[in-house]
Amino acid sequence: MASISDRLPLNIAGRFFVDSSCIDCDQCRTEAPDFFARDAENGTSYVTRQPVTPEDIELVQQAAANCATASIGDETAG
Repeated sequence: MASISDRLPLNIAGRFFVDSSCIDCDQCRTEAPDFFARDAENGTSYVTRQPVTPEDIELVQQAAANCATASIGDETAG
């Protein structure tokens, strides 16, 4: 489970984030390229744009569910 305290600094502010446990597998960038990008310097992904529409939120949530290391977090998840 992603940790808010390990949130990567490149993440844009908002609900979804990638934490430092990311292994740069490219899964999120493949599934939701409009919302994730690669930080080549650190070898991780990060959130570039927060989803707004229900469809976009679902897409990012699906990318989070498929994350091999559970590195994508949702601040609103309980």
